[in-house]
Formats: sequence, structure tokens, C-alpha cells
Amino acid sequence: MPARDIYHDAVKNALVQEGWIITDDPLHLKWGQKDMYVDLGAKQLLAAELGSKKIAVEIKSFISPPEMADLKDAIGGFIMYRDVLTRLESKRTLYLAVRDSVFTALFEEPIGTLLIETRI
Repeated sequence: MPARDIYHDAVKNALVQEGWIITDDPLHLKWGQKDMYVDLGAKQLLAAELGSKKIAVEIKSFISPPEMADLKDAIGGFIMYRDVLTRLESKRTLYLAVRDSVFTALFEEPIGTLLIETRI
């Protein structure tokens, strides 16, 4: 099992404060002989007739230079997890959790916009 990100507990606590129930910490996925772990799985109860909404959250700190290497790792993992989740739990939505400063520095820049528009 991979090590937890330094922001793991902060993201987990934020989800709980927003009404999410943490169901998996981490969320285990298996495809063929390969085991994978998304940082968190959670659900939120909706109106009685709607059931619940399920999400998976991959947490990335982006603390290692260079930031583009972290970006490549984060996006590669995100795409892999998304594709596996599509087959195993198609109703679960995958999110990538990053700090505000990382979002501004990378995902509001042209490279981040391109990735969001075309891949994630």
C-alpha cells in the first residue's frame, strides 16, 4: 500500500465536514493481477429515492521539484484510476485533490487547462 500524502487527513476532514461518509481509506482497486489504491472513497446520502453519490479522491501534494514531474505523475495516476473505476464502479466519480496554490500555479495555466479539457 502506498504512503499517505501529507494532506491526507486535511482532505479527509474536509470531506467529513461537508457531509461525506468515508467508506474506504484507501479505496482498493484490482484490475487483472494489479492492485491499486485511490487515497479515499466516500459516499454522501441523498434524498431517499435517489440513494447515494459515491466519489473517489486522489490526493497530491506537489511538494517535489520539478512541479511538472508531479503533474505528470498525478495525471497519469488519475487517468489510470478513472479508467479502472469506469469498469468496476461506473457511478463513482474520481476527483484529484490539490492545494489552492497548486491549482492556481498549474491548473489555471495553459498546460492545466489543456489537460482538464482533453483528459480529466
